Amino acid sequence: MGDSAIRKIIHVDMDAFFASVEQRDDPTLRGRPVAVGHAAARGVVAAASYEARKFGVRSALPSVTALRRCPELVFVPPRFEVYRQVSQQIHAVFARYTDLIQPLSLDEAYLDVTADKCGLETAWRTAKAIRADILEETGLTASAGISYNKFLAKLASDHRKPNGQFAVTPDMGGAWVETLPVSRFHGVGPVTADKMKRLGIETGADLRAKPMEFLERHFGSSAAWYYAIARGEDHRPVNPNRVRKSSGSETTFDRDLTDSGEIEAGVLKMAEDVWRWCETRQIFGRTVTVKIKYGDFKQITRSRSQTEPVMTHEFLVRSALDLARSVLPTAKGIRLVGVTVSNLSEPSPAEDTALPMFETEQAA
Repeated sequence: MGDSAIRKIIHVDMDAFFASVEQRDDPTLRGRPVAVGHAAARGVVAAASYEARKFGVRSALPSVTALRRCPELVFVPPRFEVYRQVSQQIHAVFARYTDLIQPLSLDEAYLDVTADKCGLETAWRTAKAIRADILEETGLTASAGISYNKFLAKLASDHRKPNGQFAVTPDMGGAWVETLPVSRFHGVGPVTADKMKRLGIETGADLRAKPMEFLERHFGSSAAWYYAIARGEDHRPVNPNRVRKSSGSETTFDRDLTDSGEIEAGVLKMAEDVWRWCETRQIFGRTVTVKIKYGDFKQITRSRSQTEPVMTHEFLVRSALDLARSVLPTAKGIRLVGVTVSNLSEPSPAEDTALPMFETEQAA
């Protein structure tokens, strides 16, 4: 990847970030299964160490379920101020190597290193240097994916986790994508992956074999994206000026639900996730939206806007439940619910609206 005509992008992803910070700061936690969160009946895992992940403990898992899977699990209350401080250290490292940084969360970002700010000649060497600096200055490990576009770089960063890096070069991009399950693709969630499987699409090769007409018929406006990524194509630039417009959380139920209590419990959990983000970042929104997707994939939304931002947990929860109750009771099964806050208030200059609360743990 030394050709100056090729865009050089690195996706850096910290390894089990929240949990790793806790294990770093408390030596008694090292080597033990750790969950950041609360063990309360309605608690949720915010992050899990690699030792915990071996038992199937993941972020957004109910704490009760996590303890059933791993009775030895140690819960540690989150320290978001500490995580933000460490994230600032990490981003200071990024800034030494490039001016084009697009944060995705506290623990991951895209970097465009095409300009070779430090004269290291290749993106591979730059990624190694960044990871070494992060380790030296924070005591934490990071993984990196290197490629000629953002889609491939993000896929690549999962390939050698933890504490590794992997490059997808221009001569291997399209062929490499064909070997991967579509469930690993950024932008293909569990519901879409299930739909693709029913249509005979399980790998990148299967997706590439489908003509655009087929994809448009089954996936509508997302067809062009799926058509492109199946060929390893992604022309999105690294955008350092990205401004977050909303914060949301959604969940797909294990089965289609008709019981109002179960549906409301799902909405409540999503509202809790969103409130944690708002409270942690001190960013609040004027509009609350509840998304409902039925078993037949028909989707509806219900929204409520205020003249002032929603500043209390109680008001957000009440608004979300009121919106959900507008479609309840239902005889039609519901497969997914989501809660979003939008029309966000401006953060203080020290805040970065591109940083969501939860670390991303898809295949990390």
